[in-house]
Amino acid sequence: MPKHRVLTEFGMGTSLRRQDYTQAARRALQDALWHNSINMAELFGQPKEAMLIDVEIAVQHPERVDVDSLTDVFPYGQVSIACGHGGLDIQRPDYEQGGNPTVIANAAISVSFDMEHSND
Repeated sequence: MPKHRVLTEFGMGTSLRRQDYTQAARRALQDALWHNSINMAELFGQPKEAMLIDVEIAVQHPERVDVDSLTDVFPYGQVSIACGHGGLDIQRPDYEQGGNPTVIANAAISVSFDMEHSND
């Protein structure tokens, strides 16, 4: 059956002082998820486990994101996470004295189902 996207949600997360790219990404995912309470699976008569969840995360150093540790943000569904370059690193006033930049991560979550499209 063809894959049909039914929802896309966006979020932003930060790591203010620790320069933790994984934590910023986790917060971006939580931000996106907590923006809504849509019961997508029930709406389409699908079990929650049938949700195909495609995640895109953008940070300045994608290689520093522990992608595998982020799947537990999602209580159900089949999760696929890709991480690429984007987001922002903002220098803090103490940067010259060895302080870490503030890390900003962006996330996009798309939910799809394998189902036939109806023209009704």
